Amino acid sequence: MIVEFEKEYLRDLYTKGNCSDKKHRFRPDVIKRYKRGIDYLKWTSRKEDLFRINSLNFEALKGDKLGLFSIRANDQYRIEFRISENAEDQILTICSIVELSNHYS
Repeated sequence: MIVEFEKEYLRDLYTKGNCSDKKHRFRPDVIKRYKRGIDYLKWTSRKEDLFRINSLNFEALKGDKLGLFSIRANDQYRIEFRISENAEDQILTICSIVELSNHYS
């Protein structure tokens, strides 16, 4: 998949391992798992490939987050994203990272 980031802090977390924004500070283990989750998204070519990796807990979200998918960074945090597939050419899949959220709050 082609991975895009909707927010600057998400790109910084992946590329730099931290972000300058004090609001979005995460523990090092969460950042490490976030990077690993993004790498899995880059590795796959379609969303069905994510079901084979049980540790990701890939799921479609419901309610006010309808249309979003998520994978787990750890027990507390999940990576939320949208998937856009090109109808003409099934090879091009764009994954747009929306949020790294605490799903318990």
